[in-house]
Amino acid sequence: MRIRSILLLLGIVLTSALVALNLEEFNRLSPLSLGFTSVQAPLAMIMLGALAAALVIFLLFSAYAKSAYLIDNRRTSRELKSQRELADKAETSRFNELQQYLAAESHAMADREAETTLRLDERLARLQSDLESRIEQSTNTLAACIGELEDRVDQTVGRPIVEAEATRLR
Repeated sequence: MRIRSILLLLGIVLTSALVALNLEEFNRLSPLSLGFTSVQAPLAMIMLGALAAALVIFLLFSAYAKSAYLIDNRRTSRELKSQRELADKAETSRFNELQQYLAAESHAMADREAETTLRLDERLARLQSDLESRIEQSTNTLAACIGELEDRVDQTVGRPIVEAEATRLR
């Protein structure tokens, strides 16, 4: 129990014990003035009744305050729960959007990579054909130069010597 509850119960018990021990004194009649008239009544019992009424009013107010607190707490809890659910839905939505964006970017990157690879392959094929044609041209040019040199050698030295050398080497 809380200390306030313990103190309240202790006060009630002590007051009840005081009344029980002095019941005869509490029931003694006293003249009481009500302003417009005067009556005979037990003053201690009236004061005890007023104390009990104040206690009941205090307990009712305390119960009202506690129930208002609990109702407000439940309402706040429901609002927090709905806000949390809303935030979770928004977060899930953002994650889904991010996943879709990443998938789209991945596909776009794969398409760009395929296009780049295709262009690179075409360029390599062109360079290879250019290189082959240049090698062929160089070979033809070299063959023409060698043939021209052979013709010059034949013209200057003479053909019979070249043929004699060729037969000798065989």
